[in-house]
Amino acid sequence: MRPLRIGVMGCANFAWRSMIPAMIECNSVNLVALASRSQDKAQKFSHRFHCDALVGYETLLSRKDIEAIYIPLPTGIHEEWVVKALEAGKHLLVEKSFAENFASAKRMTDLARLKGCLVMENFLFPHHSQHQWVIEKTKKSELGEIHLFRSTFGFPPLSKDNFRYDPTLGGGALLDAGAYVVKAAQIFLGYNITLLGAALHYDDKLDVDICGDAMFSNSNGQVAQVSFGFNYHYQCHYEILGTKGKLVVEKAFTPQPGFSPWVQLENQDNVERFTLPSDNYYINMLNYFVDTVRTETDWHSHLDAILSQAKLLDEIRIRSFR
Repeated sequence: MRPLRIGVMGCANFAWRSMIPAMIECNSVNLVALASRSQDKAQKFSHRFHCDALVGYETLLSRKDIEAIYIPLPTGIHEEWVVKALEAGKHLLVEKSFAENFASAKRMTDLARLKGCLVMENFLFPHHSQHQWVIEKTKKSELGEIHLFRSTFGFPPLSKDNFRYDPTLGGGALLDAGAYVVKAAQIFLGYNITLLGAALHYDDKLDVDICGDAMFSNSNGQVAQVSFGFNYHYQCHYEILGTKGKLVVEKAFTPQPGFSPWVQLENQDNVERFTLPSDNYYINMLNYFVDTVRTETDWHSHLDAILSQAKLLDEIRIRSFR
């Protein structure tokens, strides 16, 4: 397949550090242009990544030689630019969280269905091979009957000028760290899980949630407990508990390229640690996105996954209403 011609909307630090370098390395992608509201930023990125520098996001959307757009903008301004990109007929890879709330996600996914465009939320961790290893272990019944999934993702306080503390940009721990653990709960318990309870804790001065907890169950009676926040020592793991043992996965959401993650399998009489191969989930995600654009004709399942995620995040917020 010929490479997918892609443009980048915005000069986010994450794009600079991780996603755009992966695009350069990925054979299935051809980075055509990058747009910023600042000419200086656009030129800085252009010089490093050897692509066209554009000023203004509208200029990027007007390019006929671009098939897809990667959007690393803050969640609070996603809807404006997702709608404009879809109106321009572009496929989209959008940073999580995709939307501030379910109603916004529904408006955007409805338009994507109408325009016949693929939209994906850029969750990277499911595309790391360590999770496929874990899924295979659970299928082999080595843990027995699984009854609990437990996960925590959090980190120390950020600088006060970080956009994650800005409510107008979709800030808060739920839409950031919380999105990961909720997504993981769906992967292991299914996309029809039900919220049993939730709590969000707010910084009243910043007017954003800084940490939270939630509990879910599925129709089989399996339970997920998740915690997240901006006020932890670094936590990034999940556990799967069964009647015969427990599986612990560290660096579950952030296993960088070159890092060999480890998984620990515990039972009554034994603890065994497995060191797994390193992997590049940035490139894996890009290949998956391109393959979906090129080979699939029905993209409804990908849009439904976005809505399922947005619905659960909304429910946590509503259940935790101040």
